[in-house]
Amino acid sequence: MVESEERDTEELAEGVRPDVKSMVRKLSENSWEIPIGHIPDMKVPGRLFVSESLLGSLEKEAIDQIANVATLPGIQKYSMAMPDVHLGYGFAIGGVAAFDVEEGVISPGGVGFDINCGVRLIRTNLQKEDVVPHIKELTDELFNNVPSGVGSKSRFRASDRELDDAFLHGARWAVEAGYGVDADVVHCEADGYMEGADPSHVSTKARKRGKPQLGTLGSGNHFLEVQYVDKIYDREAAAAFGLEEGQVTVMVHCGSRGAGHQICTDHLKELSQAVRHYGIHIPDKQLACAPAQSREAQNYFKAMLCAANYAWANRQMITHWTRESFEKIFGMDSDELGMDLLYDVAHNVAKLEEHTVDGKKKEVYVHRKGATRAFPPGHPEVPAVYRDVGQPVLIPGSMGTASFILCGAKEAMDISFGSACHGAGRVMSRAHAKKEFHGESIKESLQARGITVRATHPSVIAEEAPDVYKSSSDVVNVVHDLGIARKVARVLPLGVAKG
Repeated sequence: MVESEERDTEELAEGVRPDVKSMVRKLSENSWEIPIGHIPDMKVPGRLFVSESLLGSLEKEAIDQIANVATLPGIQKYSMAMPDVHLGYGFAIGGVAAFDVEEGVISPGGVGFDINCGVRLIRTNLQKEDVVPHIKELTDELFNNVPSGVGSKSRFRASDRELDDAFLHGARWAVEAGYGVDADVVHCEADGYMEGADPSHVSTKARKRGKPQLGTLGSGNHFLEVQYVDKIYDREAAAAFGLEEGQVTVMVHCGSRGAGHQICTDHLKELSQAVRHYGIHIPDKQLACAPAQSREAQNYFKAMLCAANYAWANRQMITHWTRESFEKIFGMDSDELGMDLLYDVAHNVAKLEEHTVDGKKKEVYVHRKGATRAFPPGHPEVPAVYRDVGQPVLIPGSMGTASFILCGAKEAMDISFGSACHGAGRVMSRAHAKKEFHGESIKESLQARGITVRATHPSVIAEEAPDVYKSSSDVVNVVHDLGIARKVARVLPLGVAKG
């Protein structure tokens, strides 16, 4: 089953769960092995990066999904899962796997339906006390200025040529079209677009879904949030990122909308046939794949790049309208408000990267499914201004809870192909959440804590209630303690606009 629009399948097991601890072997405080043999045909072990307490909330099915990925041809080192891991489509959400360029595969299940769902953080010169008196007005303005919700349509009406430009050039096109400044693209992963996209592999249906949605927030766990820096953990890195306590920031969390979902859906059909054509054995049909250099895999990859670039253009346009909203409420232009983009990271994407495997550097296709790139200090792909401290790693919390800014660390390259977690991770399905919680009650309880929420419907708030997710603090502490990424700052919400 595929859920609507931007969301992966999340049929989470409810009630009593089997003892997953008996299925894994403890390697260290926050590292566990799923041994070869957990299921037949595993080529490498699984690696599960969770604390013991987080392990207790994990579904057996997610363990099986990590093991399933370990059976795919050409997988390197091991099949991994981050501490926010939970059941997904094919790959577990939080899954990371790298595949040899020649002998490996490319699998849409390792990317997800919302291609390049990602997060960006915008700094401001405002302090918490400047914003609190205006937070309701500001949240309303953001909610009205940035279309959100399932099927929402943009204020911008893209032509066919403009849609192709977004597919090919991502955030760079958006900035050239007047939706931002040159510095924005420098502060995006991959400079806000990846080369090699080919719109000829995007179906008419995907184009039809994408044209009216460029510049929209979407639904589910996507949000536009006004926050403030509550705590600094690493003063050197915080200074490099331009962060200080009490400072107001804005976080944007969204992806490629209906275009990305349709691109995934379309190519899954072709790759399901390719599995049989190439004689690849997969333990789960949701792991449909093809040899990395095959026509089918490369057609998907070129279309996936279109969706990834579309997502960067989408977040760039939302950034522009966010700046306009602040300008209206505070009567100053965005330069005076200091609304610079700190960084933008993807967390549903496959990328061709160079990594060290068995002591040798080689190119691999790294699949990050609900996982964030976390490159260390000195890496050439980290923007020069941050290169001494490492790539900014943005970890959104659940509605009403803390989000975190981290920086990539050296160990990530050895442990996880330069990857960290991407969020808190669900522990309850949306269907169960709507039975358990009432949107208006959640909204009132958040308001009592000084957090303003706007959403298209109360059920959206119920689906995203704070208790539906793991503790973002617990998740982030695991990657910090492992040395994958270091904590830099914690931000807390003031106002949230949701779809």
